[in-house]
Amino acid sequence: MHNTWLYVGLFLIVGIIFPVIPLVLSALVAPRKPNPIKQSTYECGLETVGESQVQFKAQYYVFALVFLIFDVETVFLFPWAVSLNIQPYFVVVEGILFISILIAGLSYTWRKGMLEWA
Repeated sequence: MHNTWLYVGLFLIVGIIFPVIPLVLSALVAPRKPNPIKQSTYECGLETVGESQVQFKAQYYVFALVFLIFDVETVFLFPWAVSLNIQPYFVVVEGILFISILIAGLSYTWRKGMLEWA
């Protein structure tokens, strides 16, 4: 009989060794003589002018999150739609309720203007 804790220990050891090896190798080959030119920030060969931080509108992030939510919900709806003909009545009702909640969320985001890109 195999000991299942042996597999857990093996995965733990491999999970620790795998990230540690590249860190040790990079520490071994790292340059040892820094100078001001090597320590300076490099960006396309030019020094930055003005503010280097660019602030994005939060609406872009909200747009991405709304897309992600509806995309994931579509993935959950696909198996339900494929097996629709063999599902009992309450599963169909729950699916319709789920779709109506999605439609309500989409109409809410549309009314709030979160789907406007500009």
